[in-house]
Amino acid sequence: MEQNINLNNDISLSEGIHNLNPLYGMSREDLLSNLSSLDIIPNKQIPMRIKQLWNWTYVNGVDDINSMQNISKPIRDKLQDIYTLHRPKIVTEQKSSDGTIKWLIALEDKLGNSSGNEIETVYIPDGKRGTLCLSSQIGCTLNCSFCFTGTQKLVRNLSTFEILSQILIARDRLDDWHKNNLNAQRKITNIVMMGMGEPLYNFEAVKNALLIASDGDGLAISKRRITLSTSGVVPMIERVATEIGVMLAISLHSVSDEVRNKLVPINKKYPIKELLKACKNFPGLKNSSRITFEYVMLKDINDSEYDAKKLVKMLEDIPSKINIIPFNPWPGSEYKCSDSKQIKKFADILNNAGFSSPIRRPRGSDIMAACGQLKSSSERIRSNKIINEF
Repeated sequence: MEQNINLNNDISLSEGIHNLNPLYGMSREDLLSNLSSLDIIPNKQIPMRIKQLWNWTYVNGVDDINSMQNISKPIRDKLQDIYTLHRPKIVTEQKSSDGTIKWLIALEDKLGNSSGNEIETVYIPDGKRGTLCLSSQIGCTLNCSFCFTGTQKLVRNLSTFEILSQILIARDRLDDWHKNNLNAQRKITNIVMMGMGEPLYNFEAVKNALLIASDGDGLAISKRRITLSTSGVVPMIERVATEIGVMLAISLHSVSDEVRNKLVPINKKYPIKELLKACKNFPGLKNSSRITFEYVMLKDINDSEYDAKKLVKMLEDIPSKINIIPFNPWPGSEYKCSDSKQIKKFADILNNAGFSSPIRRPRGSDIMAACGQLKSSSERIRSNKIINEF
């Protein structure tokens, strides 16, 4: 049964906290530069203090600098005058009948201001595996016609700390910190950048957040368990491999430019031929690190046997996995999900051709947490500045 928990009472900030800098979200190099310029810690102690701060923040998950017991109180007091470990607050938590959890998170400009911004984050448990789906933007600029998020205008990019905060918040709520479960199986084992927004239109913040998330001395989530999904921002695809090193997923959804132009409008700028060329040239691509192609099944749009056979031909030279996604309906959508028999027939063609092509089991659809269903209430004027460089 769906459960809704309203956590509005949690929305409160200490006096002056808006003037403090988030301690999480900075790289070690940035933290070194910051602490060196502030003259609050002797220079010879800074490397040791950074290691302590990193451990308390990302291993033990403390949300109060004063809890860092192996740092002297005078130094903690000075740090608290400058930095904060405060997280954005959860407004609502929804629990699906299948165990999926969706959090509506109020960003700092939401607190005390009803017109502020919100994002959605989803946790999907599956046996020993637990996947956290992160947002990279408030809203989206791509306007994919089958995606509910695409109906929400782009407000702005998320900062590095806002992206990271989603992991910290989820670990808080799931009691998934090392300090509390020394020998327990981690509840969050995988990260996917598949929430609200196009990650490659917010590359630097996403890059910095994922490098911290995969740091072995920090959140320690293996890069092989982190997947970045893009609708096809071709010029940025190579940088995913060379600068971040995580797994790549492509929202393909069609084998023809004519259909994909409507489903995924960025295709007009970067058509399928260019997208596949970038995938073939993806650095380090091999069978052990395949690209995942996501393909949502839309009745009488992209689900024919011809489409399946053409998809096999298109991807024959690219080490690939194909995720077949039954369409998840949302209010006002013009599309219908393909029939189950047609989805199976489509999958059989791909599997018989040697592709791993699982049919994704819908998760969290009863709380609008499934693929393509995320949308917050934030609405602002779109900022062209975010995408001009592309």
